[in-house]
Order: sequence, then C-alpha cells, then structure tokens
Amino acid sequence: MRIACGFDHAGVPLRERLLAEIAGAGHEVLDLGTDTTEPIDYPVKALEVGRAVVSGAADRGIIVCGSGAGVSVAACKMRGIRAATIHDSYTAHQAVEHDGVNVLCMGGRVIGVEVAAEIARTFVAAEISAEERHVRRRAEVAEIERTGGE
Repeated sequence: MRIACGFDHAGVPLRERLLAEIAGAGHEVLDLGTDTTEPIDYPVKALEVGRAVVSGAADRGIIVCGSGAGVSVAACKMRGIRAATIHDSYTAHQAVEHDGVNVLCMGGRVIGVEVAAEIARTFVAAEISAEERHVRRRAEVAEIERTGGE
C-alpha cells in the first residue's frame, strides 16, 4: 500500500519515526513534507495529502499538525476523503474497518512518538469491513457527502 504523509511544523517531531514505521511495515511512503519547524499552514498539508488519496497516487494518508483537529477538518472538506483525528489504537483500526477512514490525523503536541507509531502501524494494517451494517452506514455517509446534507 502507498501512504501519503504530510506534516505541518508542529507535526515534524513525529515525522521521522512515522515514516520509518510505515516503511518498516512494508508500505511505500509518499513523503509530502514538511521537514522543518518553520511555520506552514496546516490546510496546505491537508490538501496535499487529500489530493494524493483522491487521485489514487496514494491508498491512504496520514497528516500531523499540532492537535490533529485542524488537518482533519480541512481534509474532510474534500470529496472522497474520510479523515479522523485518532489518538489510540482501537480507534485507528475501527475507523478503517467500520467507517472507511482513509486519512489518519494526529496531533504532534498531543501524543508521543511511540504512541503515534503504534497508531500508524494499526491504521495501515486495518482492512475495510464488508459486513452489511458497515457497508450500509458508509453508504449513508457517502450520501451526506454527495448531497451536502440537504
């Protein structure tokens, strides 16, 4: 699987460990930066990772900002992106399996490096459930996206 990874300046402390974890799990990394603590706006990184996923250049994405909230909000504005801020392993696999989340968002100022690595490893290993109730619920969410909730 190819994983697009983006970090704003607050996510940089997790960057090297996450990239190594993903590659070590046998996945290809599409590194979209940044690798500096010079300020960069989180919507830029969310857009870059989201575009990679929507275009098919990546199968899933991981974005890290200070809290994980900003990149999640920005990424969810894109059609075809299901992003969630996740700071625990259970949610990392459940969000993929049940909800079809394709972009993991984390907060570099909220969790430690090893916890982030475990979450990323769990996220990329998870598989989407074909169970009827999950398929039905994902279709309901897709309808909300299609109609804008109208």
